[in-house]
Amino acid sequence: MSLDFKGLIVWIAAIATLTGCTTQSSAEQIPSFSWIESDHKVDFSWVKDVGAKQFPEGNVFKANSFGAVNDSTHLSTKAIQEAIDACHEAGGGTVSFDPGYYVTGALFIKEGVNLEISEGATLLASTDIDDYPEFKSRVAGIEMMWPSAVLNVMDTKNAAISGKGQIDCRGKVFWDKYWEMRKEYETEGLRWIVDYDCKRVRGILISNSSNVSLKDFTLMRTGFWGIQVLYSQYCTVDGLKIDNNIGGHGPSTDGIDIDSSSYILVENCTIDCNDDNICLKAGRDADGLRVNRPTEYVVIRNCVAHKGGGLMTCGSETSGGIRNILAYNLKAYGTSTAMRLKSAMNRGGVIENIYMSNVIADDVKNLLVADLNWHPTYSYSKLPEKYIGQKIPEHWQVMLTPVEPKEKGYPHFKNVYMANVTATNVDQFISTSGKDETLQLENFGLYNMDIEAQKAGKIVFTENFTLKDIRLKTTENDQVELTNNSQLTAQILYK
Repeated sequence: MSLDFKGLIVWIAAIATLTGCTTQSSAEQIPSFSWIESDHKVDFSWVKDVGAKQFPEGNVFKANSFGAVNDSTHLSTKAIQEAIDACHEAGGGTVSFDPGYYVTGALFIKEGVNLEISEGATLLASTDIDDYPEFKSRVAGIEMMWPSAVLNVMDTKNAAISGKGQIDCRGKVFWDKYWEMRKEYETEGLRWIVDYDCKRVRGILISNSSNVSLKDFTLMRTGFWGIQVLYSQYCTVDGLKIDNNIGGHGPSTDGIDIDSSSYILVENCTIDCNDDNICLKAGRDADGLRVNRPTEYVVIRNCVAHKGGGLMTCGSETSGGIRNILAYNLKAYGTSTAMRLKSAMNRGGVIENIYMSNVIADDVKNLLVADLNWHPTYSYSKLPEKYIGQKIPEHWQVMLTPVEPKEKGYPHFKNVYMANVTATNVDQFISTSGKDETLQLENFGLYNMDIEAQKAGKIVFTENFTLKDIRLKTTENDQVELTNNSQLTAQILYK
């Protein structure tokens, strides 16, 4: 039979076909990955431990009683903060609002406090950067001085933000600032630092905290990332609607970023943004390797991604490692990629034990992307000649610090599995590539997929890459390009 004959099942490499089955899952039932046949051991014993274990309880404190004004013009930061502080000092409880629009700068949620933004109440973020005091934080992989978020949960435990109301971060002023700076910086050879020099306000920051819950509200138009969970553990993000594409093109407006944190649960969220929808991060380059804190033990389930950079992305900040991630029961409509793994040759770290199952995708650019050398104009820092010998900002120096020896900066991707996928109107099925024979993608497995795509894509420089029960129909009638792979098994029905 001819390899070009339609309907042919293509077998590549003399490796035994994988066996096993999968089961449909719900939020309570973990998908089966019994189809994996390798030395890799699947262990989901940690899944039961993810998420917040406490939720604040106690009396109700009305922010209006402390002077908060719901007229959409009066700055109520001081009054709302006083209500939060009083609730905390009383042993905890709920801070609530009458219906209306409340203008606020940075707020700091304390231990035992649930900031409840009920239906009919909207927090309007101040557009004045002076209403967001700076402190040392980590942003886009390095620690530096940065403006506070609109809502901050820092160095605390047992705290929450909840309710059916809205948080409108009114971030367009920061988007416009960024686009203007970007034009100037690119002409100066400074694309690598503009994101750091343009200090933009995040929506919500959870930092160095535990047992924190974010539940049910709508977050919109964040100046920078929507939600960042940083250096924290046992947190839940449940039932949120995040919309960062209202009234403009919000650059780098990630939906949810889990950053060097552990035992995190993200569920029942709908995200429309202009960068990664849900992203797992762990620091970048020399500074990330110095901190060396992983993101691990994360469950993502029952979420929907619309426009964005990827339903689930690992990286590009990989220095501390990203591992033990389970994602299932997901939908992607119009986002760039269902699963994206990305890093650079100065990041270091290992992405491993990544599991995704039960995915419906439509109008996405790629189903799976894995790239060890992502976005070079952003990923590598080089000081233009005109700045050599001049005094430069501290965070420039951090970004310019070389990783030595250079091999310490090489990232590694291994044990990545994706199963039970139905995808239509896809630009490209797959794009996965290691660096060369010495730095390959290791132990990837794809199982039980129905894909309709414009083109097939490529698999390059991998070791032990398996595709089983893949049904692929492409407009261009092409096949997956397979180059420089070791122990490759591909069972693909080209339709």
